[in-house]
Amino acid sequence: MVRTLAESIGGTVRQRAVRELRDRILTGALAPGARLDLDEISAEFGISRTPVREALLELSFQGLVEIAPRSGVKVIGVSPEATVDNFAILAALSGKAAEWAADRITPDELARLEELADALDAAGTGPETVELNWRFHRIINEASGSRHLLSLIRQAVRMIPSNFLEVIPVHDDGEHRRLLDALRDGQAHRAREISELHVLDAGRSLAGWLAEHHTAKSPG
Repeated sequence: MVRTLAESIGGTVRQRAVRELRDRILTGALAPGARLDLDEISAEFGISRTPVREALLELSFQGLVEIAPRSGVKVIGVSPEATVDNFAILAALSGKAAEWAADRITPDELARLEELADALDAAGTGPETVELNWRFHRIINEASGSRHLLSLIRQAVRMIPSNFLEVIPVHDDGEHRRLLDALRDGQAHRAREISELHVLDAGRSLAGWLAEHHTAKSPG
């Protein structure tokens, strides 16, 4: 189930609108070629036209929608292949963050990761798991100690649906625990490998789901 705007976490009204629309586009809920109506979106989200218009403009800068003066707003979307590429970029950056974090992470950060790992073990699927997963990886990214790397990760995350774990649950198979152990033991190379594979597997799973979803919706 796609999260509603009211259930979105953090950010301004415009940022929440961007995140919700982007998630729908990146997960295929809004298919390529679909026309978007400003008034309909405003009514659904319960917000004014201005933040919706600003959100659509931002999405056009990201190449996800096309805004034409006479034909309105059309979804461009992403292909399953582009989805794999987007996750691969994030995987490389996340892997480097984990590698550096293995040498720089603090005992307090490790303790917070332990708590989140316990919560992830107990959680099922849905918004709670999504939030726990993002918090877990955010701590590792921040533990890398590199502002420049964090900036690059934030840019890469813009092309990753924040709700993909709701759309296509990915089996953890102990990856969060193995990553935590590698960080605790200072195994930088292993931490990078686990982190990269974790993100890549998620991207492949989502791309596979998108390919099946698009095929099922295609005529004939």
